Amino acid sequence: MNGKNLMRIGILTGGGDCPGLNAVIRAVAKPAMNEYGATVIGIEDGFEGLVEDRMHELSNREVSGIINLGGTILGTSNKGDPWHYPTEGPDGKTVIVDASARAIKNYKRWGLDAMIAIGGEGTMHISHKLAQYGLNIVGVPKTIDNDLDGTDVTFGYDSAVGVATEAIDRLHTTASSHHRIMVIEVMGRYAGWIALGAGLAGGADIILIPEIPFNWEALFRKVIERSTHGKRFSIVCVAEGCKCPDGSEVVQELDEKRTDAKRLGGIGEVIADEISRGTELETRVTVLGHLQRGGSPSASDRILATNFGALAVQLCAEGKFGQMVALRGDQYVGMPISDCIAKLKTVPHDHRWVQAAKAVGTSFGDE
Repeated sequence: MNGKNLMRIGILTGGGDCPGLNAVIRAVAKPAMNEYGATVIGIEDGFEGLVEDRMHELSNREVSGIINLGGTILGTSNKGDPWHYPTEGPDGKTVIVDASARAIKNYKRWGLDAMIAIGGEGTMHISHKLAQYGLNIVGVPKTIDNDLDGTDVTFGYDSAVGVATEAIDRLHTTASSHHRIMVIEVMGRYAGWIALGAGLAGGADIILIPEIPFNWEALFRKVIERSTHGKRFSIVCVAEGCKCPDGSEVVQELDEKRTDAKRLGGIGEVIADEISRGTELETRVTVLGHLQRGGSPSASDRILATNFGALAVQLCAEGKFGQMVALRGDQYVGMPISDCIAKLKTVPHDHRWVQAAKAVGTSFGDE
């Protein structure tokens, strides 16, 4: 396929929302319409819209003035995996079915020449499977967790780290005023990039991430040491996916409608309780939750999202499907989706940010 054959292009946003999605939608739709004369079809609520046949043609007006808006004008869902699709059974209970044939049928019914899927690891896995069934797909990497391999960074991450860093800054003042230990729980299911970035930028005294196991005695020792040396407060930044020393996870609930049923959260409360019990120091916990996914994208994320969207259209026009756009060094390139989902991009123990944090006295609870 070349640009002349790019007549109808679909676009969807899958998984959790994050700042920068609308910037990508804009960066896809404008060149597709203006440079290639293509019709752009907005698929509503992620892959749910593809399965349920909920789509509409996007207008130039609809995609104008949205680069600074958080969320997504198309809606999104993390429960729309066509191969793990929740539906209501005859008894009124939720059953999981394979609805992939419906998704493929609707792609063809709308006469799509290509589809751009914006999302994280789950979205890329689904996109790869659909590509194997003959759908022309290009992926755009979105996740505040920054855990998609193949790209140096995903859009949404910088904005989330900014929110978490500001929260740590604010907790510093109240922690120092009341001489308390403040535990802040941030997102990060299996990768600790948000906790590491925000903890480093915010000057956290302890950073706990899934990749580096911690022990209680190391935590107690760190906060007691600070307290006895006149530093009567400490900031602990912990990723939601961080495991307890016994290897257990803190799970809020199991949701069978999701491909990954576990909804993590609550590790901050566990750590705060243990520190309070083990040190007799007053401890409080703050859980940022969805605050990290909301609001306007940072300037960095707007630039990244715009470059990703423009390249995604170019790859479609050149017929280079089954690829995900990526930033490698200072180059924007296409990478095979299969390579990008082969493994999660987690924090290496010897990462330069870890080394820098340790150099200024930050503990990871491991020694």
